Amino acid sequence: MLRGAIAAALTPLRDGRLDADAIAPYVGFLHEGGLDGLLAMGTTGEGMLFELEERRAIASAFVDAARGRVQVAVHAGMQTTSDTVALAEHAASIGADAIAVIPPPYFPLDDDALFVHLVAAARACAPVPFYVYEFERTSGYAVSRDVLTRLGEAAPNLAGMKVSDTPWESFERYLDLGLDVFVGPESFIGRGLERGAVGAVSALASAFPERVAAAVRERSDELAELRATIERFPRHAALKRVVGRRGVPIAQEVRAPLRQLTPAEEHELDAAIG
Repeated sequence: MLRGAIAAALTPLRDGRLDADAIAPYVGFLHEGGLDGLLAMGTTGEGMLFELEERRAIASAFVDAARGRVQVAVHAGMQTTSDTVALAEHAASIGADAIAVIPPPYFPLDDDALFVHLVAAARACAPVPFYVYEFERTSGYAVSRDVLTRLGEAAPNLAGMKVSDTPWESFERYLDLGLDVFVGPESFIGRGLERGAVGAVSALASAFPERVAAAVRERSDELAELRATIERFPRHAALKRVVGRRGVPIAQEVRAPLRQLTPAEEHELDAAIG
């Protein structure tokens, strides 16, 4: 089972494609920063912007690079159930330590439709631990307690959730379900762990692994200011620039329609981060 400080990993790109050569040094950077694992192709990893075959390749690259160093959870959520199932099956077959799935965005699914989607994904990767990725702002709707209860009865490999909802009241509603909960918002790490969460899956950990590892160890909420600083910029490009400036060979390139930093933003970010 996953525990501890997990990076919501960036996806290195160059010339419009996966930069496979950057994966190993990047995983090494995360490992040396004291993290316990990484989540590939989540929101920070631009996962929903890649086609199925690209995502299979990205998952394989991270799992191969991480063996013996950190655990790898693969985000397999895609727009259709068939693609989600295919990616979950693939992730399990290559040795991923866990699979996570966010509810498909755009169409607000009712409880019955969402249950069918999630149970198909969970069964596709069984017995690998399965996690629901709850992020109401991104998916457009929340996963209900009823869906989670039904899913636990139908899929024994349901292990937990990553919860990225804010404010706190929207986050804490998932803490009493008997599931392993990972904190998404860095400002909730301390409170979440005190209330029973088992770790954090953090966007900031993709570029500041040592700071997130320390926050999880110390049950601290002190990273809210750093997250606010990053959010002043196009987040994906900003985090990639920070990682590049820290010596990892990752370009700032992002998948459109996400955008790069302007020269002025680069200067401002560098001054803000130091």
